[in-house]
Amino acid sequence: MMRKKSTKTVYRIVARSELSKRYAAAFEGMKMETTDGQTILTGEIVDQPHLFGILDRINGLGLELLSVEVLPDDAYPNGEGEREIRAAYETQKQSVDFA
Repeated sequence: MMRKKSTKTVYRIVARSELSKRYAAAFEGMKMETTDGQTILTGEIVDQPHLFGILDRINGLGLELLSVEVLPDDAYPNGEGEREIRAAYETQKQSVDFA
């Protein structure tokens, strides 16, 4: 269930398999990391349809969903955490190779 503190909640979604950076565009606005055979998506989710859309993309790529977790408020304080997520997203967006 989503919290009502603000209109956005930060989620951490983990799927089995390491996606290449070219798939980052499918998860726009989410920070994507790959490690130890897993893809970890972290970012702000505005509402449940947004969350279900991301989960549908994971399913559409044939990935096994391992976990969906709401991060505590103190894990990403509004100021710095938001900037960190946005900076990571901008870096990913610039480095995605569609060739």
